[in-house]
Amino acid sequence: MGSAIRTSERRGEGQRYALTSDEDDSDFWGFARGAEGLFTPLPDEEGARRVHLAGCLPQGGLLRSVGHVGSRRALAGNAWIDVLDGDGATMGSYFVSEVTVVDVRPSACGAGLVDLTMTLWCEHAVAGAERVWDLIRTGHLNRTGVWHEFAPDDRRAWLSVTLWSREYRRQGKVDAPAGQVFTLDGRHIVDRDSFYCAVGEAVNGPGGYFGWNLDALNDCLRGGWGATTPFTLHWDFSAQARARLRERVPCAEGEVALFDLLLEIFEDQGVSVVLR
Repeated sequence: MGSAIRTSERRGEGQRYALTSDEDDSDFWGFARGAEGLFTPLPDEEGARRVHLAGCLPQGGLLRSVGHVGSRRALAGNAWIDVLDGDGATMGSYFVSEVTVVDVRPSACGAGLVDLTMTLWCEHAVAGAERVWDLIRTGHLNRTGVWHEFAPDDRRAWLSVTLWSREYRRQGKVDAPAGQVFTLDGRHIVDRDSFYCAVGEAVNGPGGYFGWNLDALNDCLRGGWGATTPFTLHWDFSAQARARLRERVPCAEGEVALFDLLLEIFEDQGVSVVLR
């Protein structure tokens, strides 16, 4: 488990995305003001994404491919797409493969800019994630409970962005020392994803990440993700959460309710859970 944050000296003020070759960090492909199609559902389970880069000034390997639409040389290769904040600093990055330019048109964004259409493969760009990135970019992910406003299907996007933006948002902040007390609000915990949204916020504040599956939760409890065990977790409104986390999940003894398995994981990793 880990985030795909990248550091770069390049800054693109006013831009929202930047592309750099995966093969050569010095091969910068340019900025773009939009990347429509990057955060949409795949056409099928194994389908390539069709992404429209708006307001792009192609450079490097991408520029070389622009002049060869329709031929094999339109394949630019593998790259990283950086998601930029309002100052042009990288908030998080996605690895994309087999980037192929399929269309080039003059852009309405400005003279000399083009809108590129490309096909690419990207495993980690989750549908709906752009909305969460925009909250970070505009400074609106600054209070607890923002994730409550998200529909159940969009909470996976929330969790993905809290992971990929983690290093950017923490800015080198160290883990809380052992012995801390955290409070987990159980009122909005209705399923797995909402639990991970809530526990991430409990440990790391608004938009915080502390796992998005059971293995990741285990990893976070081993340190390096905001908290140091042993610590105490006050689980408020735990009876409501217990009633909703009744899903049966496999364990060493067979099957157990998800709520009970979470308690076992916390206990095994040195967390004292106080149900309230």
